[in-house]
Amino acid sequence: MNKAQLIQALAVKCQLTRKDADLAVNAVFDLITEELEKGEKVQIVGFGCFDVRQRPARNGRNPMTGETIEIGESRSVSFKPGKALKDAMETK
Repeated sequence: MNKAQLIQALAVKCQLTRKDADLAVNAVFDLITEELEKGEKVQIVGFGCFDVRQRPARNGRNPMTGETIEIGESRSVSFKPGKALKDAMETK
């Protein structure tokens, strides 16, 4: 399912116009993104938890030349599914 399909499914399930569903989906994504940018954890009980992880700088290797390169530190988002989501996947 892509974003457009999610918006369409939400519109049908909640009897919303496509425009209202689009606003709702974008608002949720924006709120999650804003909290993660601040370094906050976003926990949706029953679904899962989004968290920001800091990756330290490290040495890597250029696969084409074999040359050692330095890879700078970075931040990435991790997702840990909640118990209800895990349980739903086990029964399928």
